[in-house]
Amino acid sequence: MKENLLAFERLLNIMDDLRAKCPWDIKQTMESLRHLTIEETYELSDAILKNDKNEIKKELGDLMLHLVFYSKIASETNDFNIADVLNSLCEKMIFRHPHIYGDTTVANADEVTRNWEKLKQKEGDKGALSGVPNSMPSLLKALRIQDKARAIGFDWENPEQVWDKVHEELQEFKNEIEIGNKEKIEAEFGDLLFSLINYARFHQINPEDALEKTNQKFIYRFNYMEKKIKEQGKSLAQSSLDEMDVYWNEAKKHEHL
Repeated sequence: MKENLLAFERLLNIMDDLRAKCPWDIKQTMESLRHLTIEETYELSDAILKNDKNEIKKELGDLMLHLVFYSKIASETNDFNIADVLNSLCEKMIFRHPHIYGDTTVANADEVTRNWEKLKQKEGDKGALSGVPNSMPSLLKALRIQDKARAIGFDWENPEQVWDKVHEELQEFKNEIEIGNKEKIEAEFGDLLFSLINYARFHQINPEDALEKTNQKFIYRFNYMEKKIKEQGKSLAQSSLDEMDVYWNEAKKHEHL
């Protein structure tokens, strides 16, 4: 524990030095850091998907620096400081874990989640879907909306019902394709995606992670195909689909080696 506290104190001292002496750090504001923080979060996400522990450690450090940076900026205007941030977090964690710090009993993780959402709603006049950021990517937002609805008991009873809903939405999407109304086609496609995300949730599949893994798989196969075709002195534009398929299928055999 002492080692952890010393390391955190060292970071705070470095932040003080940077804010006082470094021209770049001095000019930063919360607004100027915002997009960089988002970038760092995505870099951490990439490292987690790659299961690169050393890279995860580095990216956690970068993100930690940003959290300390925001707190330092706020302390300069007497809005709050890092102690306020940490104490506020501690108080929230204690309040939302009455099964640890109170006399509430829970049977499993699902009950913890349901209690968590109920307690969040007590923290002010908040609706069940409050707390889902408007700027969150739509795929993740759909998952969080469904999770929050589930926490208060608004959910399907079993995955078979959700699978039936997927088929229903797919048919409605096909019907609108045949009619050709672009606005309704888009709406039905959104409904279909939402139902697929719901089905994935019932099988403990994170749709964001699943799609990103497919993206990376496609990128690997495409780059492999492009490289092999260039080795033949040709470009993709000069190649037929049959030629591309040969190297695409070859890449599929190599991707797990």
